[in-house]
Amino acid sequence: MEKPSTVEQVDLTPTLALGLGLPISQNSVGRLIQPVVDEASLRDQLRFLHLNGHQLSYLLKDSMPAYEKEEGYEQFRVAEKSHGNWVKLVVEGNTSEVLTNMGKKVFKQYLEALRAMSEALSKQLGKYDIYSMVVGMVLVFQLLLLLLLAMPEALSSASEVDLPVSSALLSLPFYLLCLLLSSVHVLVCTSAESSCYFCSLSWGLVFGAVALSSALLCILVSMAARRGGKPPGKSPSHGGVSGGWSLSELDILLLAGTAGHTLSLSASSFVEEEHQVWYFLLNTLCLVVFQDVCRKYFRERRANFGSLEDEDYLLPSNEGDAVASPLADLGVTDAGSEKWLALATPPLTLACCRLLRSLNQTGVQWAHLPDLGHWLNSFEHKMVLSLFAALSLALIYFLVQRRCSWVSKIALALGLLGVYSYRAAVGNVVFPWQRGGGNMSKGTVEARFVYVFVLGILFTGSKDLLRSQVITADARLKSRGLWEIYSGMVLLVALLFRAHNLPVLCCCLLVQTLMAQFIWKKLHYDAAQTTIMHYWFGQAFFYFQGNSNSIATVDISVGFVGLESYIEAPAFFLTALSTYAGPLLWAAHLVCYLSSEKRSVTVHSAPSHQ
Repeated sequence: MEKPSTVEQVDLTPTLALGLGLPISQNSVGRLIQPVVDEASLRDQLRFLHLNGHQLSYLLKDSMPAYEKEEGYEQFRVAEKSHGNWVKLVVEGNTSEVLTNMGKKVFKQYLEALRAMSEALSKQLGKYDIYSMVVGMVLVFQLLLLLLLAMPEALSSASEVDLPVSSALLSLPFYLLCLLLSSVHVLVCTSAESSCYFCSLSWGLVFGAVALSSALLCILVSMAARRGGKPPGKSPSHGGVSGGWSLSELDILLLAGTAGHTLSLSASSFVEEEHQVWYFLLNTLCLVVFQDVCRKYFRERRANFGSLEDEDYLLPSNEGDAVASPLADLGVTDAGSEKWLALATPPLTLACCRLLRSLNQTGVQWAHLPDLGHWLNSFEHKMVLSLFAALSLALIYFLVQRRCSWVSKIALALGLLGVYSYRAAVGNVVFPWQRGGGNMSKGTVEARFVYVFVLGILFTGSKDLLRSQVITADARLKSRGLWEIYSGMVLLVALLFRAHNLPVLCCCLLVQTLMAQFIWKKLHYDAAQTTIMHYWFGQAFFYFQGNSNSIATVDISVGFVGLESYIEAPAFFLTALSTYAGPLLWAAHLVCYLSSEKRSVTVHSAPSHQ
């Protein structure tokens, strides 16, 4: 039995392309697998080999300056001339044995030329830029070590990391390292035989990278010395817990889930169905949080039945309403109602997640199946979609406006009305007084109407934020400024989302409000736990929008909202914002929440110092 020959993976591309009658990929370095075309006539085989050689020769020209001196290129030119002579004889009707022998000779010449050109290209493209790779690896490992050294302080209750930046930049070792690394760079770039990417950069960028690496090294040495000089009995945590760290069930879930998800990305199947991993992690998180809520309100309450201290803490604060509770708007001020609302928050979050899973099918395996979004977008159910969109916009206003100024509240209300008007103009929804389809348009005027209010809200929030940072150190003003910037983002996302995706935004805000009021604050979760939960929810809502890890699910139509024609910069910004709205909104809410919690701690601790 004849031993099968080895086939290179890169050879599949030209073989499949020629077999299917398609052009060969421009950057393919493979060559035709000859046994595949054995059944074809000699003329067709020579034609296939010539097409493959033509593609490789052009790739050789683009990759090598001295391509004409390459052996494979010279062989291809000789084979091409012989092929031309053979074709002339065929056209003249020559059928002698000389023609057959000549054709076989041309066939062998083509095979040798293809082999030589493919090997030359593989060697050329297989050369790695070692110096640039080493520089990148050094920077990455320095940042990784910095994160590891800062992790004990970041995971503490205070969640504050002290980086000795100023002392590192003003130290003598920093300048000596800059001089040393600059000398190494000059030495490597002047003695390098081949061009390297890092050597081709401007001196400004190179010096920035050198200064960054030197500063990181000085900071790492300083942090390691400071941590090594601590007494062994002291805990790295600022929370006052002695004897090191103690991990709760929630801590174990957050760390194991994040690490497990990262490891799962090494398998392509998990990447294609990544949304399933986040759905599972989010459901498990809700169950663990529900366990914490039950433990707080039942077991600990019975153990401290006579104490009113915790009961008082559960009531919303009446002073400095920068962290205003939505319960105050509803008239719910007793601890019993808060307890049952806290117990209902995890199941309600699970219900929202289950509803959103049915709204948009994503991934690979079930993406072709009809979902609730398809049902809502059908013409027969336009009235149902209109009702859903109106209710979602009303609830969005109720959840967002509670911490805005009166000017921003009015702008937000008018902006949300503009969002509905825009969707009605493009034909997604209808007004109650409309009969039939109505006149459809691009909705440019309505979208620009919303943009005006978005810019107004963002300007108001930015003004308050700058005043709190520059003019007066007012934590309440800073918290309100951050929230108004967040409100402007919500209004812009509401405009960009399709009508059937407005419930996704509504559920996002609802879960944020419930978790902030009844879970993170009442269960005293620290900044690290809250941050990881925000990250999990943000990733899950990325897939709730209908996105996937395929670029085919990106909605490029949002790049034209409010524009008469395509303009690259705004279109790119709007498309990116719409695609990553879930993670961005959860990240912005995290900033607002941590800012309000810091102010709340300051307000509660102020009377004790009087």
